[in-house]
Amino acid sequence: MSSNEEAEGRPLFSYRTLDIAVALFFLVVCAIVMVDSLRLGITWKPNEGPRPGLFPFYIVLAMGIASLVNLAQALPRTPGGEKTATTVPGIMRMAAIFVPAVLFVFATNYIGIYVSAAIYVGTFMVFFGKFPVWKALAVSLGLAIVNFMMFEVWFLVPLPKGPLETAFGY
Repeated sequence: MSSNEEAEGRPLFSYRTLDIAVALFFLVVCAIVMVDSLRLGITWKPNEGPRPGLFPFYIVLAMGIASLVNLAQALPRTPGGEKTATTVPGIMRMAAIFVPAVLFVFATNYIGIYVSAAIYVGTFMVFFGKFPVWKALAVSLGLAIVNFMMFEVWFLVPLPKGPLETAFGY
């Protein structure tokens, strides 16, 4: 193992492996949506317009064709395809972004989008941006207040709220 590989960590997936996995995943998704679109109908009804499955069917048809092309290009072994796409530390860095995003989505159901967003932004500023806590608090609270005013007061678009907003009568 070279010193560069030691610094980056053990290779985890090649570009070829990821290309094949993503193409197969999207082909499965396309098949599921196509079957349901056919159930809903993909024709044009006279005097009514398109059936509910028409648009999704043709979108996933194009997506499926693109996935087949990607799969056909990924199957032959090429020197570029065998290059390392990610390593264990790389996956850990991606997880450091993905896991908080998933927690943000789940927290939105319980504490509302404004409080969740403030916590999410503030946490990223402190841990990833290395901002002082006072700056993170100022920005995240300011962002939550501006978003609340914009959506709830000015545009009258209700977004998921939690106990804090309920305590203020919203």
